[in-house]
Formats: sequence, C-alpha cells, structure tokens
Amino acid sequence: QVQLVESGGGLVQSGGSLRLSCAASGSIFSIGDMGWYRQTPGKQRELVAVITDESTTSYGDSVKGRFTISRDNAKNTVTLQMMNMQLEDTAVYYCKVLVRKSNTFFQYWGQGTQVTVSS
Repeated sequence: QVQLVESGGGLVQSGGSLRLSCAASGSIFSIGDMGWYRQTPGKQRELVAVITDESTTSYGDSVKGRFTISRDNAKNTVTLQMMNMQLEDTAVYYCKVLVRKSNTFFQYWGQGTQVTVSS
C-alpha cells in the first residue's frame, strides 16, 4: 500500500505565504508526476501545480507567478510554496502522486489539508 501524508495547511492573511508538504511512503517502485490540486464546496477539483519526474513544472493559470512546486526524490516528497495568497486561494488542497508498480501507474491522493486565507 501507499500512504500520502500532507502537512502545512492552516490560516494565513491575504498577501502572506504558506508552505504545503506531502510525503509518500509504502510499496513504491518509482514515482512519476506529483502535484497539488484544490477544491472548494460546489466546485470541481482543479489543478494547482504539477511536477514531473524530470522536474518539469506546470501551474494553473490562477496561481502562476505566485506558487512554486518542488520535489525531493530521495524523500519522495513534493512541496508547494504559496506566496501572495489571495482570498480565492481558500480551499482544501490535495496531494496527488503517480506510483509505478511493474509497468503500470496508479494514482494516489492525500486526505486533503484546509488552507484558509483571511482579509
């Protein structure tokens, strides 16, 4: 089995910064893409940022220029540095990893961590 442990969520003021981390452990042969998604009530889960196994990054338009995603392959960890946060960034943030078993990739999700931006 694979377990994802998220940390770093909480309350932050508008314009402030927050850092989220997600560590994967368990039965892992290799990890492909890792990313962060977020969801608010009544809306679909949206992509925040993704980083490939070659450290190529992509960002959702709403966070581009403010958020930075990175990974530590030795620790199987992905981090999201959020800067200049806005009220619209309030959401539950979910970590996602693609885990390779044999020659097949499986998708795993973290439990989600609440991020609340206040004015």
